[in-house]
Amino acid sequence: MFALPPFARARRLSHQLSFGVAAIAMATSANAQDASSAADDENIEEIIVEGRLSRYSATKMDTPIFETARSVSIEDQRQMLDKGVLELADAYVYAPGVNGQTYGFATRGDWLKVRGLDAPEYRDSLQALFGNYNNTRSHVYTLEQVEILKGPSSVLYGQGSPGGLVNVVSKRPQQEASNEIVAEYGNFDRKQIAADLTGPLDADGKFLYRMIAVYRDADTQIDYVEDDAVVIAPSVTWRPNERTNVTILGNYQDYNGQAAAQFVPIQGSFLPAPNGEYFDPNVFLGEPEFDRYDTKTKSVTVLADHDFNASWGMEATARYTKGEAKYNQAWPAFIGGNRYLDDEGNVARTFYKNEADSKQFAVDVRARGEFSTGSLEHNLLVGVDYQDVTTNSDYYYAFAPAGYGINIFNPVYGNVPTDAELGPYFDNPENKNKQIGFSIQDQVRIGQLLLTLGLRGDKVDSDTGYVTQLDKELSTNVGVMYQLPGGFSPYASYSESFEPVVGTTFDGSAYAPQKGKQYEVGIKYQPEGTTALITVSYFDIDQTNLLTADPSHPGFSVQEGDVSIKGFEFEAVGNVGDFYLEGNYSYLDTETSDGFRLPSIPAHQASSWITWRPSEVMVGFKAGLGVRYVGASWDGADGLKTPSYTLADAMVGYETERFDISLNAHNLTNKQYWATCIARGDCFVGKDRTVVARLAVKF
Repeated sequence: MFALPPFARARRLSHQLSFGVAAIAMATSANAQDASSAADDENIEEIIVEGRLSRYSATKMDTPIFETARSVSIEDQRQMLDKGVLELADAYVYAPGVNGQTYGFATRGDWLKVRGLDAPEYRDSLQALFGNYNNTRSHVYTLEQVEILKGPSSVLYGQGSPGGLVNVVSKRPQQEASNEIVAEYGNFDRKQIAADLTGPLDADGKFLYRMIAVYRDADTQIDYVEDDAVVIAPSVTWRPNERTNVTILGNYQDYNGQAAAQFVPIQGSFLPAPNGEYFDPNVFLGEPEFDRYDTKTKSVTVLADHDFNASWGMEATARYTKGEAKYNQAWPAFIGGNRYLDDEGNVARTFYKNEADSKQFAVDVRARGEFSTGSLEHNLLVGVDYQDVTTNSDYYYAFAPAGYGINIFNPVYGNVPTDAELGPYFDNPENKNKQIGFSIQDQVRIGQLLLTLGLRGDKVDSDTGYVTQLDKELSTNVGVMYQLPGGFSPYASYSESFEPVVGTTFDGSAYAPQKGKQYEVGIKYQPEGTTALITVSYFDIDQTNLLTADPSHPGFSVQEGDVSIKGFEFEAVGNVGDFYLEGNYSYLDTETSDGFRLPSIPAHQASSWITWRPSEVMVGFKAGLGVRYVGASWDGADGLKTPSYTLADAMVGYETERFDISLNAHNLTNKQYWATCIARGDCFVGKDRTVVARLAVKF
């Protein structure tokens, strides 16, 4: 028995996935031919579902994915349940080009990177999170779908990342009455109970309601770290006529616990300590009576749409959100770029005590029209959006105060400095950001040719309390797709992004926005008569105007940094008989202006998932199995490589019209691994085996 090197293992897994996807394609093609023959014989019209996007989706249009000239990955509610998604980060790990758990096991947020870069989170097509540590994570039980839009999206959203974005879709009231109560229990003493009730409020169905509630009491794999939650999400829909819908969504989330990330020193974790030993990767290096990560968010969202006639209509989305957080943590201190451990394993600690909050008001109004001009068929979207966001963060920060260290091999707690010993209190001014944007996008069909043209203008006002800045930007995107016979659709697209950089150079000049542009070419294949979809894409992303140190003026920065990302993605999803199959592979080649690879970004990733629901024997039984491979990553200076790892997930269960019982396991073999180690000197532990039993009762 011998071990293949990481790249060889990735190539072998890639070949296995390609073989599996080829099987999907052949089987679905055969099924499509059989279905087509049967339809011809019985003169039955065949219905083909080609996508799962709505007007509140990431693309802001209900154009099927198959007709979209860019890569989009989706996890719907059934897929999330089958895979046992507990947190939003779990929904990303089977998507190509996405690093869903960049910093391993986390309780503060869902840290993902899309095509190597940070990606903002949107909810119902409005941005949901701003800054860090000032609001709660989205709870997956309130969601019906997770969408990952790859590449720059400034034509649709204004300021943002060239890597892409995530849009989560809220559960909304339903016309048909449906009620369930769910109880879950898992290892680390994880307990959760939830309810989801929906249906009409009146006999005519003009008023619909939905009430979602969650209570969670949970410990975690990290000693002394809890992850408790209370969620209440009421909503109501008013449908005065067939052409009009108005939905009001309320959301209250209150999370209490501690930060799971312990910022453990590389020495003693990934590398041996000075005494040659290693410590427990799940060690708690903070203070049980000091560490807190408590967050609370309240929001109200309005979704409204109206069809004026068969060709023209409009949508409006608005949201007010208020978030707050109390974040206290002690962690091993940075010393000289690396963590310092003495021969006995003692390390100094930094103490951080923070109170932060955020407020958001946002509105997005869109008019849409479907019409023809001669032989051209148009799907037009014209929009205006505005958002006003205020964030604030006040804190104590004490770097390595003497006498408050800890021993990583034998931690002893109870040694906490007073506020006076923590040093000065930083009472910072509010940070304000206002954006208004006007956009127009037209998808034109000329026979089998689809052409997408988009243009947007933005004005962004930023005020940090110290610096005010105005940025004006024009963004474009172009896409072309040709639908060939047999379900093949090659495409090419170009898109842009920008993100303001607030501040000035040494001579007082305002920084220009970071810029991003992407070229993408690919092909989508949907066997006729099926919902299966295979997407192959190649992309080239350039990000410019990144800050780097000004060598002539220490303490100041210049915008001479850039990042180049080239990549390949392969995604296949579809049903073959009683099986639902997924196969994914991605390759990323990243390089910064310093010639280094991006930190924490694996070059190779691959995954595969299969769900079996027999339709003839053992009806109601279900089982699933998934494998995830995450390749090696580097620390940002190409000096330290975090090894690759492969994890397995599994599900088994039984469902009827009234009951749904399942058992899910993530990291089935309980593999110990490090998600990433970075150049500043710390490592982030991976997620241990997590087993959760779930019982849903429907009535």
